[in-house]
Amino acid sequence: MVMQRGNTTTDDPAFDGHDMTRFPTARHLASWAGRCPGNAESAGKRGAGHMRKGSKWLAITLIEAASSVARSKQTYLASQYARIKGRRGHKKAVGAVAHSILVIAYHVLQRHRPYSELGPDYLLLRDNAEAYTKRLVRQLERLGHKVSLEPLAMSA
Repeated sequence: MVMQRGNTTTDDPAFDGHDMTRFPTARHLASWAGRCPGNAESAGKRGAGHMRKGSKWLAITLIEAASSVARSKQTYLASQYARIKGRRGHKKAVGAVAHSILVIAYHVLQRHRPYSELGPDYLLLRDNAEAYTKRLVRQLERLGHKVSLEPLAMSA
């Protein structure tokens, strides 16, 4: 991800991309931008959390970038969009990806390092690939399939 001036960045003076010290963490930046997830809870029940208004131009830019990345293939952000869209719908998924783009931009600018793509399987394999495999086998067995696993031969 390369941050450039133009269609997919902002000209907002508070977010000029050079001085990230005004935001101690990515959460502070997301809160300032109005892109942090809302939290409405009462009596232990979670209600609909709404995002705040924040910077209008930054929000438009982030939503546009998130909508664009949702149509990409084989990327971390596209897989995040697909996972959330299945449960919550298009708008919530785009909002979540916009938040992720903002957090990524914060870390890229703060650490002065280029963005490194995690890949589409990162969310699946980040915790424990073996546990994920066992869960999928159990699901297939519950559906009436007999499953036997063989590891693929790795070619050099």
